[in-house]
Amino acid sequence: MARLPLLLCAASGLLLAAVAAIPPPEEAARMARYVLHSCDWGALATLSAQEGLRGRPFANIFSLSDGPPGPCGGSGVPYLYLTDMEISVQDLEVNSNASLTVSLAQTPYCRKHKYDPQNPLCAHIIFVGSIVKVNDSEADIAKKALFTRHPEMESWPKDHNWFFAKFNITNIWVLDYFGGLKIVTPEEYYSVKP
Repeated sequence: MARLPLLLCAASGLLLAAVAAIPPPEEAARMARYVLHSCDWGALATLSAQEGLRGRPFANIFSLSDGPPGPCGGSGVPYLYLTDMEISVQDLEVNSNASLTVSLAQTPYCRKHKYDPQNPLCAHIIFVGSIVKVNDSEADIAKKALFTRHPEMESWPKDHNWFFAKFNITNIWVLDYFGGLKIVTPEEYYSVKP
């Protein structure tokens, strides 16, 4: 009888290990969902609208979330908390097109395996699309997704007119193994769980 709790504990440990394992390279859509859900921030590239940089690429770091952390997998939608005072948001007001890169380099995974961030085995995903403000019905979802991962956001200055936005994905490229990029459609991406 005393062995039953040990067996249950071992079984739940194996289950947690299986959930935490990254998807295999042949499951590119799952890998894209896994990497996004594992990341708390990404590099957002816009076309600059700033004087002296107009039309040039401009990358900036943004906190993001597709849902509360944990094994449930998130929605796959990259949500952001933005203000018009931010330079990249000013670019987006002129041209909402952008790309977003997220990488397992920000997680313990690549360090544990001694993968350089540029090594394809340290998976990174490049999303292309546009940034759009979320509507009222989606604002609660975005708020929960962001504030559970980034609780500091709730105390950011109210006079900065923060708003919830999402990255509207049109194209996805996955680099998670040798041999080049893999293309994943948004339909494939949203049809799987990480």
